[in-house]
Amino acid sequence: MPTRQGSIHLFRFRGIDLYLHWSWFVVALFEIRGGMGGYSSVRWNALEYLALFVIVAMHEFGHALACRQVGGRANQIVLWPLGGVAYVDPPPHPGATLWSIAAGPLVNVGLIPVLLILGTTSQPSGPPTKVSDVYTLLAALSWINSRLLIFNMLPIFPLDGGQILRSLLWFVLGRARSLLVSVIVGFIGAAGLVVLALINYSLEPSVKAMWLGILAVFMLLNCWGGLQHARALLRFAKMPRRAGFVCPECKTAPPVGEFWKCGNCGQAFDTFQTGAVCPRCGAQFPVTMCLDCGRAHPMNEWAEATLAVPRL
Repeated sequence: MPTRQGSIHLFRFRGIDLYLHWSWFVVALFEIRGGMGGYSSVRWNALEYLALFVIVAMHEFGHALACRQVGGRANQIVLWPLGGVAYVDPPPHPGATLWSIAAGPLVNVGLIPVLLILGTTSQPSGPPTKVSDVYTLLAALSWINSRLLIFNMLPIFPLDGGQILRSLLWFVLGRARSLLVSVIVGFIGAAGLVVLALINYSLEPSVKAMWLGILAVFMLLNCWGGLQHARALLRFAKMPRRAGFVCPECKTAPPVGEFWKCGNCGQAFDTFQTGAVCPRCGAQFPVTMCLDCGRAHPMNEWAEATLAVPRL
């Protein structure tokens, strides 16, 4: 996945930083010079590519703002040739995750009538004449936005469709098993895209077929990472849990074992057994991180009577 390293910071909106990866410029130059797209000037082709950038950015801001709305963390978006990545961390609940993911495609849904109305009003009236560049641009953007929405809703991890499937399954199967099922479905879908890309390229070698193959391989790699994560979640959820403590955020009891590490001396220890004090150097930690949801809270907030047993 792309990161801010090697990216250009464009602007910040509501505490969310937008970055543009350097590889975007290489692909943009290739795409702009690749064809006129029915325009009278290549400048319109460049404008179309910039408009695509705006659509993708709006989609990712939909994810980030929705995540913040449900109490999650989201402060960075990176755009690159394969799309955009909003680094969101919603609360570990299926409803919060579902809204954080679904808000992105909903932006594209909202753009459909807007682009259609703008395209209709820009269409020249009267006798048939040469189609204007404005109408051609709006028609192209309407087509691109719709195709991006349809493709992104495929139930293939890590596309939004695959993550929405995982969020829906989470209500029934729990956190780990829902991820396991969604990545298995994602493997099947990504493998189908690889086959489709190979067939298309063998029949007619093209840049589109090549990009489809690259995207499919990217999906396979993400599915593999998701599979490893699901296995780790299953192993972690089966560990014995400590009585007398529960995370204030996700309501899950902490595991028993030396899973926390001292930032001063590097000693691994069980923070709930030692009262958040390192047994080697005596360093005391004001907050303790939950290994299930990643949130940190003072030790006294963990001491609750009611425990929630995590679902596998």
